[in-house]
Amino acid sequence: MRYPASEKLEIIRTVEQSHLSAKRTLDQLGIPRRTFYRWYDRYLEGRPEALEDRPSAPSRVWNRIPAGIQDQIIELALEQSELSPRELAVRFTDGQR
Repeated sequence: MRYPASEKLEIIRTVEQSHLSAKRTLDQLGIPRRTFYRWYDRYLEGRPEALEDRPSAPSRVWNRIPAGIQDQIIELALEQSELSPRELAVRFTDGQR
């Protein structure tokens, strides 16, 4: 379950002000300790603004073909339209050596 920043901050303040141990308070709230301490570390580093959700998608995809190479592949595919995708890949990679 995702919590908005305001709820995360409220949970942090509840744990800080509780007369119980952090573990018992978190158990009663149903919040995993690992999750809480990740929030708490962000809170200590950047104050409440750091509790906002972060995008989970990577900023860069490891297997994306760069635009220049993609253009070369398309050009080769248009010139050699009789090739299968596998043959096209082999022809392109062999030509790059």
